Amino acid sequence: MQDWPLWEVFIRSRRGLAHKHVGSLHACDAPMALANARDIYTRRSEGVSIWVVRSTDIIASAPGDKPILFDPSEDKVYRHPTFYEIPDEVDNL
Repeated sequence: MQDWPLWEVFIRSRRGLAHKHVGSLHACDAPMALANARDIYTRRSEGVSIWVVRSTDIIASAPGDKPILFDPSEDKVYRHPTFYEIPDEVDNL
């Protein structure tokens, strides 16, 4: 089991639209990870969809990258609705 990769488990609840991270587990392959995730994280039938992803396949930003990745959008005029002209025949947007 020490050689088995770590998998991250995401569950979509019945009332939700997005998958939420619920935990991690070790498994030798994807089918085993999916089966184990079902057994461990959906015991009360709380999910409608399960995602399992190898932890090594997840790329995450560092907190120090926030200014670079999430800089203010004031310098990106194309994101402002005033950049686009609305035709006269369009009543509501």
